[in-house]
Amino acid sequence: MLPDLPPLPPMTVDPLPYEQRLEARPRERIDLVVVHCTELPDLAAARVAGERVLYGSGTGNSGHYYIDRDGSIHVYVRPERIAHHVRGHNARAIGIELVNTGRYPDWLHSARQTMDEPYTEAQIAALIALLATLQREIPTLRHIAGHEDLDTAREPASDDPSVQVPRKLDPGPRFPWERVMRATTLQRLKP
Repeated sequence: MLPDLPPLPPMTVDPLPYEQRLEARPRERIDLVVVHCTELPDLAAARVAGERVLYGSGTGNSGHYYIDRDGSIHVYVRPERIAHHVRGHNARAIGIELVNTGRYPDWLHSARQTMDEPYTEAQIAALIALLATLQREIPTLRHIAGHEDLDTAREPASDDPSVQVPRKLDPGPRFPWERVMRATTLQRLKP
């Protein structure tokens, strides 16, 4: 049984221009939520990155939901479409992006692999409420993971190609996993 949660903050539905080009899927295929951080300075930069077309299909990389520092929720891709947000798991997953600088702007620099910005109280409260809403709307939803749990690839550092650094570290060490896991019945998925 899910605990009583605060009401979901209002959601702004603002689909990416290519949303209709993303492959459709039935909600029953969704069983996983992947938590990310944008690793960008603000929501506007995340929107620009999401709109960037990277594939021959006319689509790019994006999560489904974005939670800004003030707790507002923005829907860029509806769950019925497969967004490109995590290698090997997109078909089954919903991507939730928390606005956070992460390692920006030196994502792969070997000396800048810390993620120091804390998540805001408003973001975490909105995330917990969104997870509960998604569980009610998508009964097949069972698992939750961090991007770093599922994409463990390493890449040459931008400052020294002889050094390997993690490709993805989000949501990172400042993400309050214990609090989130206490507030949800989703099970943490780690390969």
